[in-house]
Amino acid sequence: MAAAGSSVVRRVEELGDLAQAHIQQLSEAAGEDDHFLIRASAALEKLKLLCGEDKECSNPSNLLELYTQAILDMTYFEENKLVDEDFPEDSSQKVKELISFLSEPEILVKENNMHPKPCDLLGDELLECLSWRRGALLYMYCHSLTKRREWLTRKSSLLKKYLIDGISYLLQMLNYRCPVQLNEGVSFQDLGTAKLLSEGIFSDIHLLAMMYSGEMCYWGLKHCADQQPENQEVDSGVSGASYTTQKEPLDFREVGEKILKKKTKQPMKWKSSRKEDILTLFKNVTLHKDIQPGYLF
Repeated sequence: MAAAGSSVVRRVEELGDLAQAHIQQLSEAAGEDDHFLIRASAALEKLKLLCGEDKECSNPSNLLELYTQAILDMTYFEENKLVDEDFPEDSSQKVKELISFLSEPEILVKENNMHPKPCDLLGDELLECLSWRRGALLYMYCHSLTKRREWLTRKSSLLKKYLIDGISYLLQMLNYRCPVQLNEGVSFQDLGTAKLLSEGIFSDIHLLAMMYSGEMCYWGLKHCADQQPENQEVDSGVSGASYTTQKEPLDFREVGEKILKKKTKQPMKWKSSRKEDILTLFKNVTLHKDIQPGYLF
């Protein structure tokens, strides 16, 4: 375990140096100071100092947390730029690069067999954030692509891959924490909050992940339904207790309806009309191909 820890420290230091160089390039290209880049750079400087100490005594968990926080800030700056520009035609490589950055912390933990579960080293919140950011990035990218009819006629199979990856990340985000088990020993003043926690929904972001997943399933059904099914490992559960990996073709309709029906049952003050609208679209999409997706939530 000690050897694995030293290996992680060395690798995190290498990745931190690469990220710092990347941030320098971004700052120079931007021509002005950016809050997220400044914060990312500060985290990497602290990481460098800690790695300069006795590597045998360094805490891999602390170093990984600093690196992950820096990556989250750095990629957020780049994501905002892509969104502001509505994802230019040549955005695919940049999206792939950002997904790679956001995947590195998990990959590092798994490759070094530090813990049976990544959450033991990174923590549930950071893992949720990494999965959320990858899924949300692909959601925004796919939304932009669905407005490009000529591109869709040529590359709908690529859209399908982006959708499946995005849905997988969002469902993964929803499965890191187990639902709160309600019993006589658990006291809640707000029954609505208790219901949400018992369903494994711990924040507005969890609800948003469910809605994004539902809309991406709709896009898949609308634009990719005529393609041959491919075997994909996709978790169709929406809470930690129901985590199951399915080695079968992703059924956009089935997964989308399961997620959105669960969402409409939640005792929130938000309006549910749009969720009901998309559930209706799932039933009728094969008959109404001219429906425009847009932001349904």
